[in-house]
Parts: sequence; C-alpha cells; structure tokens
Amino acid sequence: MAKNLDFRTLNRLHKKTCPPSKLDFYLQQITSTMKKIALLLFFTSFLLAEVEAQKGVRFGFQASPSWSWIRTNERKIEGVSSNWGVKLGALGEFYFADNYAITTGLGFGFNQGGSLQNGYAQFKPWDESDLLEEIPSDVFGPDSKFHYRLNYVEIPLGLKMRGGSNEDSRTKFYAEAPIFTLGFVTKGTGDIRGTNTQNLEDIDIKNEVRGMSLSWGFGAGIEYEFATNATLVTGLVFQKQFTDMTRSELVSNEPTGDLSKEDSKATFGNIALRIAVFF
Repeated sequence: MAKNLDFRTLNRLHKKTCPPSKLDFYLQQITSTMKKIALLLFFTSFLLAEVEAQKGVRFGFQASPSWSWIRTNERKIEGVSSNWGVKLGALGEFYFADNYAITTGLGFGFNQGGSLQNGYAQFKPWDESDLLEEIPSDVFGPDSKFHYRLNYVEIPLGLKMRGGSNEDSRTKFYAEAPIFTLGFVTKGTGDIRGTNTQNLEDIDIKNEVRGMSLSWGFGAGIEYEFATNATLVTGLVFQKQFTDMTRSELVSNEPTGDLSKEDSKATFGNIALRIAVFF
C-alpha cells in the first residue's frame, strides 16, 4: 500500500509539473514530425530504387547569365530597374523512366534583385542598418530609389520531360516544370539613389531582407550530345519568388507625420539563359 501511495504521489507531482495539455501537445508535435520524416524516407527510398533500376543518372555544371527584377503589391513602392547576374552550380538528373527525370542541384545566384522607388512623403525601408553614421537622416522622401543586390545559395527540385525526332537522335528538346527552389541569402548589398544628400553605395543590407526564399518556375530548351556521355544543354528558365523578400517598412503620407508600419510584399522574378554540360 505504501508503494502504491508513493507511486500515486509521484504521478500527481508529475502532472503538476508537466500539465497534460502541454505534454499531449508535445507528443502530437513529435508524432507528426516522425510521420513526415518516415514519409520522406519512404519516398526517397522509392525514388532511388526506381533510379537504380533504370540506371539513369546524370550530373553536370551550369554557368547561366540571369536577369532579375523586383515587384511589390504596394502602388507607392514601385519596381523601376533590374539586375544582371549569373547562376553557377552543380545539377543532377535522376531518370525514373526513359525521358522523365527528377532534377535537383546545388547552386549560387549572384547579383539577384533590382531597384524600388518610393512614392511616400516619408519612407524608412532599412531600419536595421546604421545609416546615420554617414547621412543626416535615415528617412527618405519621394522618388528615392533603393537598389538590392543579393546572393543566394539555391536548391532546386523539378520534373523534366524530354523528347527528340527519334530515339537515337543526338538532339533532344526538353521542358522542365514545375521547378521549386529553396534559397538562402548569403550576402545582401544595397545602394540609395535619387536623393540630394542621402545617396549611399555598398550598404550591408543582409539583415533588411528575409534569409529564406521559396520560388517556383519552369524552363525549356535543347540538348545536344557532342561526345559520348557529354551533353550540352541550353535553354531559358523562369523563376518567380512567392515569399516576401523584404521586411516591414515605416512610412507616412505626410511630410511631418508619424511613421507607421507598412507590410507590403516584395518579390523578385528571374530569367536565366541556362548553359550547362552534363556527363
């Protein structure tokens, strides 16, 4: 009986220190996460088994010029110019059928972004950067421009379909859709233009943008097998971000009014001329 009382006492103490509602919540979270991991492992194992059965794996490298721009959902913050950049990295194609493959890779997108022009009477977009060390005010007037130059590490995942005039043709056409890309900002540099006394260049704005990016896209092009197990690939790839690139700005429609938070959404678009070699 004493042992039973001791056990019950310990059980009551446990419930007081860890309420059942919180414990149940944590257990549900752990169970949900484990289910997702198990599903991902099952899918990956199935995919690798299919790839191994087909023996269709290709790896390559790309060096692709790109053109990017920024757009917002706020009419007073307008995208006005674009950036020329480049995408470099490794690519992989895992064929689960003769002309169908899962594509992925690891790459770098350099100098992505563009410029935004302010239409508010007062505008403070970069409140994390200590601009007051170099300019008299970090609040900007109408027509001021803010140029973004961002570098990303990118992990794409897509579905590729290809075909040619016949099975033995050296030239094939391909389409890749959809392409989902996970990106992480490695460097952010900004310029301020269009002002009288507040223009600046090469500002560190990494903390002014969101560190992670999700985007979707599609592409199409031509493959040419110029040697045994060596294929040149060229085509166009469109990429559109659907997560917000910027953090909140402070704005006012009055020249002397108080600033308020503006949660406008800014996203970048990108078109790349893919130039790659697969082996």
